[in-house]
Amino acid sequence: MFPTVSHFISYLFGVDIPLPFNTFGVFVALAFVAGYWAFTKELKRKEALGLIHPTKRIITVGEPASISDILLNAFFGFLIGYKIVYAIINYKLFVNDQQGVLLSAKGNIIGGIILAIVFAYWDYSEKQKTKLPKPKKVEVTVHPHEVMSSMVVWAAVWGFLGAKIFDNLEHWDTFIKDPIGGLFSFTGLTFYGGLICGGAAVLYIARKNGIKPLHMLDVGGPGMMLAYSVGRIGCHLSGDGDWGIPNLNPKPFSWLPDWAWAYTYPNNVAREGNHIAGCIGNYCNELAQPVYPTPIYEVILAFILFIILWKIRERIKLPGMMFGIYLMLNGVERFFIELIRVNSKYTVAGISFTQAELISSLLFIGGLLLVIYSIKNKEKNANY
Repeated sequence: MFPTVSHFISYLFGVDIPLPFNTFGVFVALAFVAGYWAFTKELKRKEALGLIHPTKRIITVGEPASISDILLNAFFGFLIGYKIVYAIINYKLFVNDQQGVLLSAKGNIIGGIILAIVFAYWDYSEKQKTKLPKPKKVEVTVHPHEVMSSMVVWAAVWGFLGAKIFDNLEHWDTFIKDPIGGLFSFTGLTFYGGLICGGAAVLYIARKNGIKPLHMLDVGGPGMMLAYSVGRIGCHLSGDGDWGIPNLNPKPFSWLPDWAWAYTYPNNVAREGNHIAGCIGNYCNELAQPVYPTPIYEVILAFILFIILWKIRERIKLPGMMFGIYLMLNGVERFFIELIRVNSKYTVAGISFTQAELISSLLFIGGLLLVIYSIKNKEKNANY
């Protein structure tokens, strides 16, 4: 396993280069990039078809930098300098514990002051370049794909919060023991929490920019499936604990690699299992029994489902139907993978189930209802 990018480089080239990048975090970033690409392509396509439209916005140009803008930039500059300079000075500590360094109150005052001045002056000088004797208002056209940057930021922030909330609800006993650690840890993220909260944030931004909800949902289906596939690569390579139940069964095919059938996740970032003899460092554990490598299965399944959604998207004309199909496919995939995945279980009226099984079932039902709604309201939504 490769808990950090440094482990991956060492494995490939035999060179030890200490870098402060977690493998899981890198693939989360790549998942956003993949989703950004798919979202942008779909927004442009739907605009070309006349299904969504650009909006007009009045902005003021030629204004000098305001005191509030300068102070705000100085504040962010101070935070960045305060942490970055401290991280550079304590680089070895930062490499081994990024979370501890970033979330602690420790920092470098001088670095913070220098960056605060730089950011404040940068804002002032940039505004001076476009300053007019008399500021004026102009109308600009904003195309739907041009708001993707705002959507990504909102989706990232609210998606992370949602993923943390749902994960802590799923592991309530652990959360009660350490609520601060549970809230601020960079590990332990529940996909559906991120999907629900991040998706709600994207819909809010879309509606503010004149994009109707059903069209935005349709845009998101393929992109979210692709992003999920990419993100699961990070889950597998880092060994974040999102694996399956023990698998001691013999391989069904001789050509199948051992790691694709049953794997012990050595050096996993979750630090679960037994200590590896002779290993030195933070990630020296491997599972006592091999388990189903469910993240790999989801990488493959989600990518296949993305291809299907991408191929059929131009044939589907009814608003809401594409997203309904996405919900159904997502629900089915996740429901069945839960049968061989490690998860906390709930019991209600004698029925045992996991959080993901419950949500995936609701998503399938919701997707089915959305497809039915799209068909029944075909004429009503013809000009939606």
